[in-house]
Amino acid sequence: MKQNFVEELRWRGMLQDMMPGTEEQLMKEATTAYLGIDPTADSLHIGHLCGIMMLKHLQNAGHKPIALIGGATGMIGDPSGKSAERNLLDEKTLRHNQECIKQQLGRFLTFGEGENDAELVNNYDWMKDYTFLDFAREVGKLITVNYMMAKDSVKKRFNGEASQGMSFTEFTYQLLQGYDYVYLNKHKNCKLQMGGSDQWGNITTGTELIKKMGGGEAFALTCPLITKADGGKFGKTESGNIWLDRKYTSPYRFYQFWLNVSDDDAKRYIKIFTCLDKSTIDALIAEHDEAPHMRSLQKRLAEEVTVMVHSREDYEAAVEASNILFGNATHEALSKLSEEMFLQVFDGIEKHEVSKFDLEAGIPPLDLLAEKTKIFPSKGEARKMITANGFSINKEKFTDPQKAITKEMLLNGKYILCQKGKKNYYIIEAK
Repeated sequence: MKQNFVEELRWRGMLQDMMPGTEEQLMKEATTAYLGIDPTADSLHIGHLCGIMMLKHLQNAGHKPIALIGGATGMIGDPSGKSAERNLLDEKTLRHNQECIKQQLGRFLTFGEGENDAELVNNYDWMKDYTFLDFAREVGKLITVNYMMAKDSVKKRFNGEASQGMSFTEFTYQLLQGYDYVYLNKHKNCKLQMGGSDQWGNITTGTELIKKMGGGEAFALTCPLITKADGGKFGKTESGNIWLDRKYTSPYRFYQFWLNVSDDDAKRYIKIFTCLDKSTIDALIAEHDEAPHMRSLQKRLAEEVTVMVHSREDYEAAVEASNILFGNATHEALSKLSEEMFLQVFDGIEKHEVSKFDLEAGIPPLDLLAEKTKIFPSKGEARKMITANGFSINKEKFTDPQKAITKEMLLNGKYILCQKGKKNYYIIEAK
């Protein structure tokens, strides 16, 4: 093999559990392995990234990755790590989500007809014609309820940790996932299933089924669930998930997420979410430790992941936009921003609306800032900050409390960017 896949995961901190013999199998021959993704949305988010990177490293090591879209299981919902039942999706939505996810996976994996080219499968394709009676007779009889109840994912739902119990539909999830492994083992010679550590129970149910149904060799491997150093949930922000699709999370916001992770998290994440080799990463961490205030590790992490998920152009645009918000950018740089990028950069910043008609005639700044918008609590405070050189409009110092604000000051014909002090931004939108 090109490289030891397990060792690669080990030094990157991406290995939680594996069945005995897994590493030996992977060193012995090119092996087909799969990882499941439930298509509950038409975009992946960064919570999926660790699993995707496992598939990527697998392919880089000369093995064949299969990404399984859980069209059937997505209609049911996985109880693992959850305390409530999920919404069930219809087939049309699932197919749309599948196509979108495949496009995103194409940024990480090489799909095609080659020996170790990636493949995308959907478990709905082999489950849709399977009758309940046949499944109960052929698969259900092989696994005892006692065995299923012993799994952590199920126990938690029965032990009062959840506000509601668990439906029979969800209870069957591990059997269905187990059967996926049986199917891929039989039809694709798939010998390894990978997933997050919360999937261990479901994966080992699959290996048990393969054994009982007379299948070939089968192994299991999981990665840790990624958390933040402070114990908070990785990938969740105040505004929700960080998505890979730009229509949900702009490349600028995506870049900012990685740029703003803590030092401890950056040291872990650069191993997990990039393909940089060990010596490069060790050198980056050493450089960072010498001058943590430079945030060189975060900058490189943000670059690598943004380029991989989006593009080099998106990364460069995000850096330029960041300089406008946090650097010493000029009025000229600000005026060059497209409306889309302007709104991305200043997403979440307090917005005030004024009439375009008012700007035609020109508005006295104290009226605009203290009455029409409430950017300042009073005209006195507005005057004080303006005359003290602490107020800017569109990245230019504004020092004359008598100078009217006019439509000529509008960026993209719509916006005025106000800045109090160094960090307090406000947008005035003319409508």
